Amino acid sequence: MSLGGSLIAPHDLDVKFLKGFRRIILDYIRQGNRVVMITGGGNTCRSYQKAARTVNPKVKHRDLDWVGIATTRLNAELISAIFGDLAFESILGNPGKKVRTDRKIIVGAGYLPGSSSDLDAVLAAKTFGAKTVINLSNITYVYNKDPRKFKDAKPQKKISWPDFLKIVGDKYTPGAHWPFDPVASKLAAKHKMELIVMKGSNLDNLKKLLQGKKFVGTIVK
Repeated sequence: MSLGGSLIAPHDLDVKFLKGFRRIILDYIRQGNRVVMITGGGNTCRSYQKAARTVNPKVKHRDLDWVGIATTRLNAELISAIFGDLAFESILGNPGKKVRTDRKIIVGAGYLPGSSSDLDAVLAAKTFGAKTVINLSNITYVYNKDPRKFKDAKPQKKISWPDFLKIVGDKYTPGAHWPFDPVASKLAAKHKMELIVMKGSNLDNLKKLLQGKKFVGTIVK
């Protein structure tokens, strides 16, 4: 699960969302399931990166990535804390390294420069044998083109990996907006994973997905 930082703190911390999200995840693990979730940096990340660019217009992408990674770790510590002893006792470092634990929840964050935390979610899915990555973001669907720029943009309820890769492109830029990170998308496509993109603030919709019911969102496969 890739948990967008803008859900955790769209402006200030969204305590109402965090309470609802916690309740849904607790219900899910009570049914015998396990969850690996990677937190993004969201607006907190972009605010810090913007400040760095403003002060130093020549700041390197690598340095901006390290700033972003630090914000994802802050969000990860918060998410881990709200689950207490049900969560693995430390934040997942290398998403390519499997940890052994009886705890039902593992929380991770950004790991290395050159991609967003979406890539870490895909790497974690590969490491722990998950076939589906759920991307909880601030969009209801993936569109065939940017709906903010094109009035005729159409939502895609189901889309193939080749068509999805055409939408997200192949260039990574720190702090940019995508339905899913291009680097992460390429890796998920390579391993034939299923990606679900949905609006994370719609908690009833997330609950339906986890219950195997019909949900609103985009399926990429």
